[in-house]
Amino acid sequence: MSVAVVLFTSDLRLHDNPVLDAALRDADEVVPLFVRDDAVHRAGFDAPNRLAFLADCLADLDAGLRHRGGRLIVRQGEIAAEVKRVVERTGAASVHVAAGVSAYATRREERIREALAGAGCELRLHDAVVTALAPGRVVPTGGKGHFAVFTPYFRRWEAEGVRGTLTAPRAVRVPDGVACDPLPDRDTVKNLSPGLARGGEEAGRKLVTAWVNGPMADYEDGHDDLAGDATSRLSPHLHFGTVSAAELVHRAREKGGSGGEAFVRQLAWRDFHHQVLADRPDASWSDYRPRHDRWRSDENEIDAWKAGRTGYPLVDAAMRQLAHEGWMHNRGRMLVASFLTKTLYVDWRVGARHFLDLLVDGDVANNQLNWQWVAGTGTDTRPNRVLNPVIQGKRFDPRGDYVRRWVPELVELEGAAIHEPWKLQGLDRAGLDYPDPVVDLAEARSRFEHARGLD
Repeated sequence: MSVAVVLFTSDLRLHDNPVLDAALRDADEVVPLFVRDDAVHRAGFDAPNRLAFLADCLADLDAGLRHRGGRLIVRQGEIAAEVKRVVERTGAASVHVAAGVSAYATRREERIREALAGAGCELRLHDAVVTALAPGRVVPTGGKGHFAVFTPYFRRWEAEGVRGTLTAPRAVRVPDGVACDPLPDRDTVKNLSPGLARGGEEAGRKLVTAWVNGPMADYEDGHDDLAGDATSRLSPHLHFGTVSAAELVHRAREKGGSGGEAFVRQLAWRDFHHQVLADRPDASWSDYRPRHDRWRSDENEIDAWKAGRTGYPLVDAAMRQLAHEGWMHNRGRMLVASFLTKTLYVDWRVGARHFLDLLVDGDVANNQLNWQWVAGTGTDTRPNRVLNPVIQGKRFDPRGDYVRRWVPELVELEGAAIHEPWKLQGLDRAGLDYPDPVVDLAEARSRFEHARGLD
């Protein structure tokens, strides 16, 4: 019997999984393997919310494999060493894995290839598994480098054909005698966000169907409505690969309409960030376009931002949603990032690290490059724009319902007045257990513009 290893990473699904499909065509038996890599722990990337969601995903993947006659093999240790042990135990001739773009993914592939060099086993990388299009599929004229601006990238992205989708396998035959560690258990993870969603392919596919057949139709007009919560909430499933970006593109286009088109554009933004990071892996922690910022570091202001106690209700509501759900509305992400990096003028890396500590969809490409985009050190063609939290609140939460949901101290305030509680007088203001603004917006903007040489 010929054997192949399927190394699951950010593709924890059975439907539309080119890695699994190739391995099943390559061999009589496969070893579906997931390694809880010690390097992830050393890097501090195993945040509680992602660990719990991962536990859900692995349990669901194991159940799906068992339904098809197989099982998931989970190991913990150094990933290259564990892969090599499985190869030596089974005599596997190939290891299949989805190609990654981060520095960690690149090092992982190198370590595995080196470990397999003397074992007579081939490492086979598969593109367009984590993203809809492979990071190197769309390149500027001349065929080198990457697109640094989204709009021309998107025009080329739209002209390219997204690969067809694959059905889930009917049967998965796993060789006997491969040792497996216990699957992780969500209930053993401490310090979770209390409102953290459940993970797994089954949950993800249900969410996709509900989204495509319902709210997606209104996505173009409603995606910035904070109180309406009219986004797909699929980002955690895309991060862990329990749903396929390519399949989402096809389903959105099949459904049609302006909402589907707007949603596909957001999926293209995700691909855009992956192609940037693939060519510039240092952008995960270094300025993509240095502005020679002299960042401030007021710990009291940073702590107030993290705790949702800045005195600006929309900022605080979004930060409290993050703490409670391990997720935040995209409009909220832009606002709180602008507030930290431009109003408080704090290094974007401080915010990016805090997001990675809490976000269940904490993805290096999208998290870091979105932070850089807002901070003005990334690919934004208007690097000095500053989002005003009061104006943003009146525009995207005009009745104040989103703020009331997350900032109960202000629940009695009506309408747009909720976005400026400091304007209340006397006993009305004294009765609120809510802080004054940590900074004056006009003074903060002037400080930022002076620092950037714009005054």
